Amino acid sequence: MRIEAVREPDIPDLLPLLSDYCDFYNAYPGEAKLRALAEHLVAHPGDGVQLIARDERAAALGFATVYWTWHTLVAAPVGILHDLFVQPGHRGQGVGRALIEACRERAREHGAVALEWDTAPDNTRAQALYDATGAKRGEWITYWLDA
Repeated sequence: MRIEAVREPDIPDLLPLLSDYCDFYNAYPGEAKLRALAEHLVAHPGDGVQLIARDERAAALGFATVYWTWHTLVAAPVGILHDLFVQPGHRGQGVGRALIEACRERAREHGAVALEWDTAPDNTRAQALYDATGAKRGEWITYWLDA
């Protein structure tokens, strides 16, 4: 398996993964918006990075998206692991863990002191992976307010 930052030629392989990820969360922004997001991050790596995991035949297995920001409580930059998705047939094979580690390495390279993320309360399979990485569970409750 190899994990690399998404480049323009990777976007056609990334889009079905993005779509499946959105389907998992019952979100439907549409292919045009997902493509625009991927193209933006390729063109503006200072905003964030998308990583794609591929097998030995170069088939796309999963992806992760990290956005860069600052965290006042530690007075330092952090990476927000906003998306992590592995195709169902490849779960439990180390792809998710490898993507998390690749995101952590990218965060270090970017000067971030931590990588943080949220998951749905009922996504117990993902929580088992996250707990196994040594990440600490937070006590925060996430809110969303449309702008």
